[in-house]
Amino acid sequence: MYAVVGCSDCHALWIVEGAPETTACPRCASRHRFERLKKFHTTDDRDEARGARAAMLAERQGQGDAFADLAPFDAMEADLETVGTSDAEYLAGSGIDPDAVAEAGERATEGPSTKGRRAVLFEALDRLDAPDEAAVVDYAAEYGVPGDYVRAGLEKLVRAGEVSENGGTYRRL
Repeated sequence: MYAVVGCSDCHALWIVEGAPETTACPRCASRHRFERLKKFHTTDDRDEARGARAAMLAERQGQGDAFADLAPFDAMEADLETVGTSDAEYLAGSGIDPDAVAEAGERATEGPSTKGRRAVLFEALDRLDAPDEAAVVDYAAEYGVPGDYVRAGLEKLVRAGEVSENGGTYRRL
């Protein structure tokens, strides 16, 4: 059940779902016992409650006739997708390639590519059977980690004692 109720302090209207013991006015934050609030409209349909509240607000402002000419909320929400400029049109109009943006978005949200460079380096050492420099560089390149970073990282890890190198093969310690 949805009820359109009003605040006795500031006269705001809002929609309450169900029948809670108390509810707070979204405008002035006054707490009210739900059972004591005036219910201007009750219904089982949320969109109907939204429409009733909107009609009451329009009447308050003397715009009841203009509101009556509007389509219902559910019809207006369906029309939102067809109104205005699409994201691709906006990007193209701004001089940005929409396909490149889509590809960048996919890369940013796909699996391991969100890992840090150091994490990719350690992952390569853990997953590869006999990780030599070339294999680690190839593995890291799949995740966008530059080869120069991998080579310098391997050298630093060996000096720090976190990785050992024997005959060109690296192993985590």
